[in-house]
Amino acid sequence: MAEVVSFAVPTESDKTLLVWELSSGPTAEALHHSLSTVFSQFGLVYSIRVFPNAAVARPGFYAIIKFYSARDAHRAQMACHEKHLFQNSPVKVVSLLCLSVRLGTKHKAVQHQALALNSSQCQELANYYFGFNGWSKRIIKLQDLSDLEERENEDAPVPLQKQSLKFFCALEVVLPSYECRSPGVGMAEEPLEKLEEGPLSVLMKRKTTQKLAIQKAVSDAFQKLLIVVLESGKIAVEYRPCEEITDARTEEELQDLIQVSYFSWKQDGRGEEECLSDLSFEEAELKPPESD
Repeated sequence: MAEVVSFAVPTESDKTLLVWELSSGPTAEALHHSLSTVFSQFGLVYSIRVFPNAAVARPGFYAIIKFYSARDAHRAQMACHEKHLFQNSPVKVVSLLCLSVRLGTKHKAVQHQALALNSSQCQELANYYFGFNGWSKRIIKLQDLSDLEERENEDAPVPLQKQSLKFFCALEVVLPSYECRSPGVGMAEEPLEKLEEGPLSVLMKRKTTQKLAIQKAVSDAFQKLLIVVLESGKIAVEYRPCEEITDARTEEELQDLIQVSYFSWKQDGRGEEECLSDLSFEEAELKPPESD
């Protein structure tokens, strides 16, 4: 089976691992670093969050680790469960999907709206699968809409404190090896709230708004791309601007949908990726299973 990796925040339970029986000796920050070092060897990690055990449990920590790939999460769980890793006692690692099955939790087919990755996360994911030189972006149009807004309101001028800077960006993400181009658009607006703002302040805000518009366009372009990881380790790219993303397809089905070139991906090289820092998305705090 092939696995589809999208440029969206991973929410599936089979991409999420629960790690507990973590020692109470190190700080949460030190545990985060140790967990990142170990688990990033199995694939690109989206987030690692470390929590103290509940007051009724013995001292220590547990962690929730999210991968972009369910296959990578499974490999990490199999390799790390009941292993000492970086501490004297073994840790326990379980997939949230398996945990819900063990606890008898009923699963319902709920349709969740995918939350797009931001620009830096998209680029990190693209660098991981395509390589730093495997993709590029080309800005097609970067337009300042602030002046246009002022012209439209000449008859009814708006006070400066209510005006805003606005930029529009259109670009495309290019993947030469796959003969694929994905367009994206983005718009950013920054209010000008104070009459006292000087030229330097306005200039800095213009640069910030311009950069944000480009970042939004990059994210929008990547949302239309799907990374398809085949069982053999080869990678394909599918451009799907409108249709729903599926979790997996057979290699035969992909041959009818994807007309791109492949390149080999050496599985052993994945451990050389840099460790990821914790991201700023809020996670639901889950309590670990009680110890036997």
